Amino acid sequence: MEKKQTPDAVDRILAQWQCERPDLDVTPMGLLGRLGRLHEQLARNIEAVMQSYGLNSSSFDVLATLRRAGSPYQLPPSDLWATMMVTSGTMTNRIDQLEKQGLVQRLPNPQDRRSLLIALTDKGFALIDKAVTGHVANQHRLVSMLPPEQQAALDDLLRQFLAGFEP
Repeated sequence: MEKKQTPDAVDRILAQWQCERPDLDVTPMGLLGRLGRLHEQLARNIEAVMQSYGLNSSSFDVLATLRRAGSPYQLPPSDLWATMMVTSGTMTNRIDQLEKQGLVQRLPNPQDRRSLLIALTDKGFALIDKAVTGHVANQHRLVSMLPPEQQAALDDLLRQFLAGFEP
């Protein structure tokens, strides 16, 4: 027997639209509204963990991208901004801030004297290793309200949904 779900704020919005515009099928509004509200809740929780390490999501992304690139933990700036889908100006600003904090450094590119590499410093490496450990623990906490089989099913559905938007 399936457990009856308690109506949420999105259900109330859908009921109002159904009353005011019964000619519209607002079913997608429910799905997208819940995804949007969930994104906001998750982002707040994730940002709180980032702040506990003196980071924000943007700085975490740069450091994590360099860390997961593997030894020697360095990439050309163009690889960084392409991975994060931001402009080169935005990436330059992020790198400048991280460099001021001693978390990354600009190094000459031995393959191309006209370009630079962005590298994790020892301080940056130590910080991102701690932060990613805390981030993963937080992610486990955030999804723990769903049993593992529901997590896997939701992951599969979201993968299919996302595939429709990505090449």
